[in-house]
Amino acid sequence: GRGWITPAEIQQHVFNRCHVDRGDPGTTPGNSEIPKEVLKMKRFFAISICVLLAVCLSTSFSFAAEKREKFGVDKRSDMAKRVKFKPSTEKIRWKMVMPWSKGLLFYDIASHFCDSVRLASAGRLNIKPFSAGELVPAMETFDAVSKGTAEAGHDWPGYWKGKNEAFVAFASVPFGLDGEGYNIWLYEKGGAEMMAELYGQFNLVALPGGQCGQEMGLFSNKKAVSMADFKGMRVRTPGWYMDIMNNLGASVSPLPGGEIYLALERGVIDAAEFSSPAINYPMGFDEITKYVIQPGVHQPGIQCAVFFNKEAYDKLPEDLKWIIDLAAKETQLWSYNWVNGLNAEAIRLFKEKVEIVKMDKDTLIEFRKVTKTYLDGLKEKYPDVKKVLDSQEEFLASFADWRDARSGATPWPYEIYIEGRTTE
Repeated sequence: GRGWITPAEIQQHVFNRCHVDRGDPGTTPGNSEIPKEVLKMKRFFAISICVLLAVCLSTSFSFAAEKREKFGVDKRSDMAKRVKFKPSTEKIRWKMVMPWSKGLLFYDIASHFCDSVRLASAGRLNIKPFSAGELVPAMETFDAVSKGTAEAGHDWPGYWKGKNEAFVAFASVPFGLDGEGYNIWLYEKGGAEMMAELYGQFNLVALPGGQCGQEMGLFSNKKAVSMADFKGMRVRTPGWYMDIMNNLGASVSPLPGGEIYLALERGVIDAAEFSSPAINYPMGFDEITKYVIQPGVHQPGIQCAVFFNKEAYDKLPEDLKWIIDLAAKETQLWSYNWVNGLNAEAIRLFKEKVEIVKMDKDTLIEFRKVTKTYLDGLKEKYPDVKKVLDSQEEFLASFADWRDARSGATPWPYEIYIEGRTTE
């Protein structure tokens, strides 16, 4: 009635099947002419084989049952059971610098982290956020924290490309990790440790500190959906995407965000990308362009970091270090949900003024090929880039089976799904 048998029952069943009727010590049914020594030898081998088979079956069943009892392990669990530190009483005041103005949602993400730390520590660790220019210029925040001018900073790691090319891989990679991918890779596949190692080269302690999902594509006055359409286009974009677009025949410049609107309005550039819909909306690009060229393949997942001067961090009591760690994880989760909720509202507003156009499939495939060639060249040139990108690509390969198996269940509204759009 159980539907399964135990290893002990297997052993008994095999023994019963192999048991030889001893009867007369000199004979067995049908074997009256066989000497008893031969029969003893045959019986011995038969019983030995059956016992060995029973043991093997029993062991294999036990091994399978033991291995499948639990599939994953929470690595922090044992540590949490043996807490060896006490709550601290010291009150500490820190300053946080960043490249964000107060008008950008990135500033709110940085401030959210500071708020979470203050709340969780009951004010024992108070980190005061300063927007770009209040204490140091936007692009000097990294050095300010490294040198100890401020104790904490918030960033998009790609800004520090000039210090080490590998920083871009922790910010966003064209055709690379999306928000879900970054979260799994950072927290479960060693990505956060690699981030800490890279920032550690500059006297910094770093943690993931904000995930904003996919960026929008290009705001443009030219309807570009094929590879040929991009040739000769004057585009604003920074980082690796700038080099890739140049390789596609575009003419690219990394204008500061504050100069994009005027450049589009005056026709200095044909197209520009900046960030996600909610972050782009206040910039007003839809007032001076006709199209948005989707998808945002240049940044499938916008990843930010929070970082600290190493000497200041090392001086913290152990409980406050844990509060910082947990607050950073909470900020990573909250920012993704918050920004993407806002993105859904912002994109509807954009559609009132601009046409959303999609690159065709052949263009996306060719785009991916050009991107791979470019990234492979970076890996050959920069060992740190190779280390990080190889890790990300290994994760993407390992996740592919699950990505394929779960496809077809995209939660579109009913009317869209039954029209045949089952994937995103």
